[in-house]
Amino acid sequence: MQTKIEKIDSSSALAIKIIETQDENDLDFLSFREKLGYANISHHEKKREWATARMAIRDALDVLHVPYPGFFKDEHGKSQTMNGHGYISLSHTMGYAGAIYHRENPVGIDMDLIREKILRIGFRFLDQSELDFLAKDPLHYTMAWSAKESIFKCQGKRGVSFRENILLEPFDPKAGIIRGKVRGTDFTDHHYTVQVRVISDVVLTYTIW
Repeated sequence: MQTKIEKIDSSSALAIKIIETQDENDLDFLSFREKLGYANISHHEKKREWATARMAIRDALDVLHVPYPGFFKDEHGKSQTMNGHGYISLSHTMGYAGAIYHRENPVGIDMDLIREKILRIGFRFLDQSELDFLAKDPLHYTMAWSAKESIFKCQGKRGVSFRENILLEPFDPKAGIIRGKVRGTDFTDHHYTVQVRVISDVVLTYTIW
């Protein structure tokens, strides 16, 4: 899979790309501000991740016939469009970068490699009720972590604890959907439906407000 592009509906799309070194000419679509940011990344792998994620969001925009507006990070670390129209979220993990765009609603996307070590740190990001229903399985735990990451990105504010503020309902790892909510913050009453995909040894999740 070089690139996977999915039009979710008439207002949203996502794209997943294999991380690779990009030809400088392929990045001409970036805004001047983004080109400066790219030039200032010294670490080679981070440079590849950054560029591939931008190419992924461009692919998602192309499916919806939306011109690439350029992006910046706000005070909460969330990517925003430079023209103030639409919402995006970016993610990357070992070997892959992903991006999602929606014309009208906030979005969150996450990609995580499935690893055994997540079982040892579950207590750091899981509520006791979640520990009770999750199987001691790296896939199940990674899905829970990734779903919380997507919800965190979608709500867009710092200071939200995965363990204390984001609560998931029991879910079957084969179901493809995880439901959750944010509690104890300004968004306490908002509920999220997170879509889940497994690509080889990577979990992909995304949610739309």
